[in-house]
Amino acid sequence: MSRLNTTSLLSLLTASILAGNAAAQAVTLNLSNEYAANSIHGVGDASFAEAVAEETGGEVEIIVHYGGALGYKSADHFDAVGEGALEIANTFGGALGGLDPLFLVSSLPFLVTTVEDARLLYQASEERFREIFDDGDQILLYASPWPPSGLWGRKPMNNRDSLQGVKIRTYDRNGTIALNILGANAITMSWADVVPAISTGAIDAVLSSAEGGVSSSFGDYFNSYTEIYNYAIPLNFVHMNRVIFNDLTESQQEGIMRAAARVNEVIWAAIPDRLEATYQQLADQNITVVASDNEEFRVALQEAGETTLLEWLAVTGEDGQSIIDAFEASRGE
Repeated sequence: MSRLNTTSLLSLLTASILAGNAAAQAVTLNLSNEYAANSIHGVGDASFAEAVAEETGGEVEIIVHYGGALGYKSADHFDAVGEGALEIANTFGGALGGLDPLFLVSSLPFLVTTVEDARLLYQASEERFREIFDDGDQILLYASPWPPSGLWGRKPMNNRDSLQGVKIRTYDRNGTIALNILGANAITMSWADVVPAISTGAIDAVLSSAEGGVSSSFGDYFNSYTEIYNYAIPLNFVHMNRVIFNDLTESQQEGIMRAAARVNEVIWAAIPDRLEATYQQLADQNITVVASDNEEFRVALQEAGETTLLEWLAVTGEDGQSIIDAFEASRGE
């Protein structure tokens, strides 16, 4: 073989080896989300996937599966990610309440009524959440909020009488306790089951954000959204299998964490603009937004919230109390 041909062959082999190494470094990860692509967390997932691609130079690709397309509900995510059946999931915190009731802290009624306080509450509980995910062989990448919750229905629900016997879907145990205290017939239900339950008449109303209802076309069934004093600002958690994360290169790991931090900040900051856009959509769909200005109702809601908090503290014990104490200290109380 001539010297030229030998050199050319070596060059081809070298190029082939380098290409093979580059291909070996490329990683595709699946992310499961029970909610719609146009929900705030669906948009956040798309932004996260884009940010990961940027931060890793295209070495890590995240494919987002919306609307429970992979067959997983939020309640399934913790085990699925821990076992490696899913690489990443975006999970509603209330669905993790059966795993550990500490996850219900963000949905305690009227504990927080502003995004600023919701973030303080998360900061007070973040370390404990990271420990729970770590115990489940997972890494908590970030957590971000939903806009404030209210009541979707076929009629306004802005006084106690209007709640009597109404079959209301709630998103976790806290909501079920609080609304049943007020006389509703409340039941906890996964998001994936909500629209079928509405369409069949199994439920009359839904505890959710205005945003959540718009992204799932609640306007096809309901004509009213009642604000109830910013009932709660619950969280979603984005978590990843730890073994899969550890198998990535150091630069890939760092890129994912940078992307998570970027997107997390964007979602927390986006709530005011999302609310404004959502309320415009409500107006466009001729959905009546009802404010609660009944003092007796406000007091009844607050009392139900206090009872729910006491029940939560009875279950969570010192861990729960330490989170509440840290939160109140951060507010200067």
